[in-house]
Amino acid sequence: MNDTPIELDKHRGMAAQKATDIRRVIADVETKAKLLRDHQGVVEIQLLAVPATSWIEAAAKARYVLNLYAAQLPPTDAHHRDLVAAVLADFVRLSGEGTDASI
Repeated sequence: MNDTPIELDKHRGMAAQKATDIRRVIADVETKAKLLRDHQGVVEIQLLAVPATSWIEAAAKARYVLNLYAAQLPPTDAHHRDLVAAVLADFVRLSGEGTDASI
């Protein structure tokens, strides 16, 4: 009896190998998507539970919500995408995040 495992993928045709690869990739993507949703849920619970203690923290929460909103916009909705981008740019400008402090 041989204890070496047999690599079954070598004995399949190309179509079967591609189908197996696709199933494996889909399973991996689904697992990672679930993990991402779980992490997102934890972040959102924390955002709800802990009040902002500064305008910077409040802007960070608003940034998160605006990015969620923007992700749901259809690609053809340039007006609302531009509006979200302008608000996010205002946050950066007003918080001083875009300036180089070493100058």
